[in-house]
Amino acid sequence: MSDKQYIQSLIAQGEHEQQDFKFQINDARKIARSISAFANNTGGRLLVGVKDNGSIAGVNSEEEIYMIDQAAQMYCKPEQKPHFSVYHIEGKTVVKVDIDEASAKPVKAPDESGHWKAYYRVADENILASSMHVKLLRSKQQAGSGGTITYCEREQMLLDYLNGHGGITLSGFMRLTHCSRALAEQSVVNLCQMGVVTLKYHDGQCVVTLS
Repeated sequence: MSDKQYIQSLIAQGEHEQQDFKFQINDARKIARSISAFANNTGGRLLVGVKDNGSIAGVNSEEEIYMIDQAAQMYCKPEQKPHFSVYHIEGKTVVKVDIDEASAKPVKAPDESGHWKAYYRVADENILASSMHVKLLRSKQQAGSGGTITYCEREQMLLDYLNGHGGITLSGFMRLTHCSRALAEQSVVNLCQMGVVTLKYHDGQCVVTLS
């Protein structure tokens, strides 16, 4: 398969949870958020030199690789190591940037105000991870620590509710059980660790649903 055929086959998939198009890279902090979002999910790739509509614009590969490397090293905590592949198509250059799923989560990047935040890839968007989701990402790093998960009435109330409804937000769960945010988040994290519930994003909100 030629470079052109390969890149066009990727472009034909469109933007999705594991793929994003970038016309060019001109802001290291902004691209760090994309790296964070992919790294906190299952990984993904950037096609740099490709417009949102899928047309190939081409880029200066050395400049783009330098900018992305800077983003991954300086503006991602912990530092990430993207993999680069360069393709030449009818006189234009496209850079494919593969980002691995992080071994240590959450991966954070600075927001527009300079505050370090965790991002997550949902469909074709990079979104700010909820505080509950950040706790879950952290807890998964400690899954082998041998701790005990306590199952209580609060969790049972959540499961009973989810059996009759599609899902519930954290604030809805807090109202349902008359508990604090900290207790509600811990209950959801516990049930996620057990594989009973999962987190999904809908209309910008983090929703708890049955797995």
